[in-house]
Amino acid sequence: VLGLLVWTLIAGTEYFLYPAFGWVMFVAVFYWVLTVFFLIIYMTMTYTRIPQVPWTTVGLCFNGSAFVLYLIAAIVDASSVTKELDNHNYNSWAASSFFAFVVTSCYAGNTYFSFISWRSRTLQ
Repeated sequence: VLGLLVWTLIAGTEYFLYPAFGWVMFVAVFYWVLTVFFLIIYMTMTYTRIPQVPWTTVGLCFNGSAFVLYLIAAIVDASSVTKELDNHNYNSWAASSFFAFVVTSCYAGNTYFSFISWRSRTLQ
């Protein structure tokens, strides 16, 4: 839900005039789609039908890459928000920056728990 907020707040503005916001949109939409995909896989328990895939490793790689790229996108988003660019988009861009950092912290926590799960699998 928070990732959805990030890209909808940016999509409602003229983000295409500023390449930095295009990058934030790419990261937000890309990881939102992948997160929904993995949510459906876990909710339907499809992962139990495909035991050849190391799901703990996949989860760790997904969450780790999401954390790193969302952190970069959040920093780019926050550094690109200025009043001089466009006054009527300022509030949307500022809010998207805030939520990008919230999503980054969520992916950071999920990366930590994925690492714990991966570590316990490899020690067995």
